[in-house]
Amino acid sequence: MSSIDVPLERGRFGQTARRDLWWLQPLLTFLALSAFIVYATWAGLQGEHYRFGPYISPFYSPELLGSKDAWFGARPAWMPAWATAAMLILWAPGGFRVTCYYYRGAYYKAFWADPPSCTVGEPRKKYLGERSFPLILQNVHRYFLYVGIVFIALLAHDAWRGFFDFPEGFSIRVGSLVLLTNVVLLGCYTFGCHSLRHLVGGMLDRLSRHPVRKSAYDCVSCLNRRHMTWAWCSLFWVAFSDLYVRMCSMGIWTDWRIL
Repeated sequence: MSSIDVPLERGRFGQTARRDLWWLQPLLTFLALSAFIVYATWAGLQGEHYRFGPYISPFYSPELLGSKDAWFGARPAWMPAWATAAMLILWAPGGFRVTCYYYRGAYYKAFWADPPSCTVGEPRKKYLGERSFPLILQNVHRYFLYVGIVFIALLAHDAWRGFFDFPEGFSIRVGSLVLLTNVVLLGCYTFGCHSLRHLVGGMLDRLSRHPVRKSAYDCVSCLNRRHMTWAWCSLFWVAFSDLYVRMCSMGIWTDWRIL
């Protein structure tokens, strides 16, 4: 019998010959992603304390409905309480992250244990990959990228307002820097996306014949080398940005002026 005819033998779930702490990374990933999901869901359902001065929480931007400053004004009375301004838009950045190539590998191990780590027994006997429901939906990642780029532009405008829309004019405050850092980290994560790298030059056979696209490809590749770092830093900083605006709005933290 040839090697290709031998059925694949899978060990029991968690069975492995590894002696290192292979379970530590998926466990930390599970705890970190779970903490973010819980906080983001809680914050998105609050529907208040997401504005302070010229600042707006990135969870609520763009604010389509909810206040006099929203694009379409106050929320209609017929809308349920859970349909906050955040819940109307979080599907877009959330979908971009859930379908991200890096996050797929992270939560496949941490949540689905598929596999929990390299050379570790899996709980499933059959592997279908991303050819069937629900994982086939991961193929929409490129389209979420387009929406994500629009969100970066909107958040950049919010950060700009955080420097200029004070009664006294231009001002640098802690909150201004928090929102600016948020845009930078999200931008590095978004513009280092694998799909964007393919779009700007990955489909070309001879990239050197297209100098403009080669420059764009090299730029995206530079960010892509640390895609995991940008993914985690931007994830926690966007949550901290919401927390900062929320704490200032509630009068718990003071937005100190630097200049």
